[in-house]
Amino acid sequence: MATDEADGGGGDGGDETADEDATDDEVIGAAVVTVSSTRSLEDDEPGDAVVSAFEDAGHELATRELIESGYDNVQSIVTRLVDRGDVDVVVTTGGTGVSPDDVTLEAISPLLDKELPAFGDLFTRLGYEEVGTGVLCTRTMAGVSDGVPIFCLPAHATATDLATTSIIVPEGPKLVSQAVGDRASPGEVEE
Repeated sequence: MATDEADGGGGDGGDETADEDATDDEVIGAAVVTVSSTRSLEDDEPGDAVVSAFEDAGHELATRELIESGYDNVQSIVTRLVDRGDVDVVVTTGGTGVSPDDVTLEAISPLLDKELPAFGDLFTRLGYEEVGTGVLCTRTMAGVSDGVPIFCLPAHATATDLATTSIIVPEGPKLVSQAVGDRASPGEVEE
């Protein structure tokens, strides 16, 4: 994460003051993954909404990928992204519905060291204000894997825009700062 001031350093990393110092001008690297068997990157409106939200806020796009659904496929790509030094946060779109093929949440759940249940609650509340009871068929999830926050969103442009602009991007720098723990500083590539 790039900051305007040098890190004061020292301490044990658990200092609450350091967590409170995370600011909105810290740049984070985002990986965006669309899970779809019918879309291409050229017609991926949900993925476009996520990318735009991060870039409009001054963050960097580390990578953008489109993959077909499938438990092993989703788990493999997310694991690879978490291991990349330039990825501070992973956002997936798609594969979160209720059909038998929708396995994104099931594939990513075992990878999480910590869950962020308030994300789903907040997203549902905001979604209800936008679409009413249609939010019932929407499944979302968030958590942290090896110091990298992961957010799983539905494949709907309005939903992804709502989640990224209202929740993920505003809280991203602080969340990444808290989650990073002993990993290299966010945005820095480990050598």
